[in-house]
Amino acid sequence: MTAEPPTPSKPGQDHKLRRELGFWSLTGIAFGAIIGSGWLFGAFYGAAAAGPAAVLSWVIAGAALTLIALVLVELGSGTPESGGLVRWPFIANGPLAGTLVGWAVLLAVANSMAAQASAIVQYADRYLPGLFVDGSLSVSGKAVGAALLLVLVVLNWFGVKLFARLNLVATVIKVLIPVVTVVALLVSSFHPGNVSAGGGFAPYGWSASLTAIAGAGIIYALNGFATPIELSGEARNPRRDIPRAVLTAIVLSVALNVVLQLAFVLAVPEASLSSGWTGLSFSSPFGELALLLNLGWLATLIYADAVFSPSGSTYVMVAAGSRETYGVAKNRGLPRRFAAVQDRAGVPRNALALNFVLSMVCLLPAEGWQEIIGMVGVLALLTYSLCTVAAGTFRVAAPERLAGWVRGLRWIAPAGFVVGSELVYWASWETLRTALPAMMAAVLLFVALRRRELDIMTELRTGLWLLAFMSWQLVLSGLGTFGGAGIVPAPWDTVAVAVFGVLTYHWGVRSGAAYLRRRPS
Repeated sequence: MTAEPPTPSKPGQDHKLRRELGFWSLTGIAFGAIIGSGWLFGAFYGAAAAGPAAVLSWVIAGAALTLIALVLVELGSGTPESGGLVRWPFIANGPLAGTLVGWAVLLAVANSMAAQASAIVQYADRYLPGLFVDGSLSVSGKAVGAALLLVLVVLNWFGVKLFARLNLVATVIKVLIPVVTVVALLVSSFHPGNVSAGGGFAPYGWSASLTAIAGAGIIYALNGFATPIELSGEARNPRRDIPRAVLTAIVLSVALNVVLQLAFVLAVPEASLSSGWTGLSFSSPFGELALLLNLGWLATLIYADAVFSPSGSTYVMVAAGSRETYGVAKNRGLPRRFAAVQDRAGVPRNALALNFVLSMVCLLPAEGWQEIIGMVGVLALLTYSLCTVAAGTFRVAAPERLAGWVRGLRWIAPAGFVVGSELVYWASWETLRTALPAMMAAVLLFVALRRRELDIMTELRTGLWLLAFMSWQLVLSGLGTFGGAGIVPAPWDTVAVAVFGVLTYHWGVRSGAAYLRRRPS
């Protein structure tokens, strides 16, 4: 047995963070993070994946994320910490869980920043030809994306107060463009027959509307809702303001995206659906649709917003991502220099710089937006699922860490874990065969980083439930009907995920409670 790990309650430099965010700032941060490249591409890829039934994908995703959000706001209100999504599993379930969720968050943040930069470049190609050539980013396109990310990192360099003020103004502007787009498309091109054209309402089967949630970027498009939770350590009144801000942002963003999906489905000219919804070919969907309908003024507005809107959400993402990386460093999943906070600005600048470097690693080999977003959705869902287990663990063994704001956490937390498990599974074998092994590789990273200071076998036993979770997800995905071999038929594959999800959740809570009793934080 080697030395015990340090008490995880107050590492890092949280005292240097500035508590300057109120309700409107937090709501603007959440909505500003959500309204980015997702609205520019989500409706198109949703229709291509599921046809008109993609409308259901947005509703299902919104309901699922609301359930998960209730758990996250309970954690953010009761244990406010910058980088909370990576801190809570570490505190509740131990260093291995903290390392795995930290690995997921680092990959998700880097890929998200790269995806936003890619979206901007794809639309900007209209005015700067040569950025997006033959369906993929050119060398000059990747250089422009990298330069944009660098500018947003520099803007975040100077403190959270400036960040909040700039974001609130940007969010108001960003919301107006999608609203104008919906009205203009429906007034100029309204084809109710599109609902049944191209193979019917659900031309690729009802399961396609579930796969689209992660694979078509729908989860990615709604994912910014957790941003205020990541900044909870800088909120003036987290118990009061974070729940209201997060839930308000989810409701508004789901409503907006449902309307955008309907507008896209109904506005596409009927002649364009001769080859079905998969036959549509747009590199900048709403902009090209506007040009197809002779709405040059709208196309100009959309192409301008395609730079402004993702830039605004990326601005938020850069800020939140640095707090997540800061949290990983507090968990000792990264060198301690990344848990440093700059005195005057109150910003974890080393974490900002690291995220920029990682985003370059993701951006440079990528071909475009859709190639990146599937991985982001799965990694985000895995992170949220681990947080529901942390909430269940706190409820059993450390109730003082919860705010008491959410009633019924006894059933909401396990329901959130099951829903998260289903969404991960529905992402399809093609995505999971890459994402889950990447997560499992973090176990080797954990052993390499912590072998000198922890009893590794004890920690592996504590986190065995998490390894089992990823293993059965991978096996069921390979055997199931969502891109797998189909050996486990529908709907029994989805039922199996739910059963295994319930068992894994309770295993994780028992393991976490035992960990907290051994090593109280």
